[in-house]
Amino acid sequence: MPFLYSFLISFYTALIKLAALFDAKARKWVVGRKHLFSHIEQQIDRSQSYVWFHAASLGEFEQGRPVMEAFRKHYPQYKIVLTFFSPSGYEIRKNYEGADHIWYLPADTKRNARKFLALVNPRMVFFIKYEFWFNYIRQIHKKNIPLYFFSVKFRPDQFFFAWYGGWFRKNLQKISWFFVQDAASLGLLESIKLGQCNLSGDTRFDRVRSVAIAKKEFPLVAKFSANARVLIAGSTWQPDEEFLIQFINQKPLQMKFIVAPHEIHEDRMASFQARIQAKSVRFSELNDQNATDADVLIIDNIGMLLHLYQYAQVAYIGGGFGKSIHNILEAATFGKPVVFGPAYHKFQEALDLIALGGAFPVNTYKEFDTIVQRLFDEDDFLHETSNICSTFVIEHSGATAIIMDKIATQI
Repeated sequence: MPFLYSFLISFYTALIKLAALFDAKARKWVVGRKHLFSHIEQQIDRSQSYVWFHAASLGEFEQGRPVMEAFRKHYPQYKIVLTFFSPSGYEIRKNYEGADHIWYLPADTKRNARKFLALVNPRMVFFIKYEFWFNYIRQIHKKNIPLYFFSVKFRPDQFFFAWYGGWFRKNLQKISWFFVQDAASLGLLESIKLGQCNLSGDTRFDRVRSVAIAKKEFPLVAKFSANARVLIAGSTWQPDEEFLIQFINQKPLQMKFIVAPHEIHEDRMASFQARIQAKSVRFSELNDQNATDADVLIIDNIGMLLHLYQYAQVAYIGGGFGKSIHNILEAATFGKPVVFGPAYHKFQEALDLIALGGAFPVNTYKEFDTIVQRLFDEDDFLHETSNICSTFVIEHSGATAIIMDKIATQI
């Protein structure tokens, strides 16, 4: 099985190199790893002690950020290494000031794992959520380095719990501790005789709550939103934007819209602007004059969306008419009721908020129109749903403290 796994990793790496000839994201994946070990060797300081955090992409980075920042605050004597698997995480956060070194993760071969660990020699390793790279896990265990997984959520259909999953289960035993999101995940680990685990919750709640507490202000967005009813649409895809275009073109009185597409390609933004009848402006072109005149603000950058929910009363979260919805907690932490498409069942927070009455799934434009109009027309209903969302985030925060308490006994 180790041979088969390593072969599949090598095959996957070869496929990405082939895809790099045609795909920009794959090309960044490949180029970002060229001469990587030489860069690491030049940058690493052998006189320092390091801890290593690994995230797949941007979402996992945001999930792990509260723990990284708490670790730095409590243990400033350690330098932090942060690695990413995906360009969509690395390219956006390669200048993150909370880590001392930020690199791509070398492909998970036995040779790469040995070389990376020999260069960095971390005192502790933290993998965020789902990043099960088994050659790294095996080599970390072989070097007796504590390895923690946090904000993990397991499902019964994963290969760890299948009849053929013996080799994978054996590798899970090499992990020092699991901090899991929910009781179901805890039960699954216990069912395969893994006891090095506890229920901590999801660090995403800590992250979004910290954003709401220390919110970043955007004066021109505040001017755009002043004295208006505002719907913000975050991480939208084309099916989401079809709903928005129809709704915007109805031109509700005294209503404005902030739209943050998931992908900010010029052709998509130009097409969206051309199809809406209301006066629109992109954030990069926003000024004192057009901030007052425009009805639609289009966010043409990545990274500021989570701070913008404060300027709206209601949030629509994109992705629900594709593979899955995007992060609804970023809106909920600001007390914004959330509306989204039907692909939400993988996310417990969506299921919970629907049950509580703070989130509203829609399948058709008529359903979208009905719930959005109701939220804006009924002040008591809006106030009630807003309180549900903000309270939900507060009550589910605290995972970072649980993780840090455990680490304090091991460091």
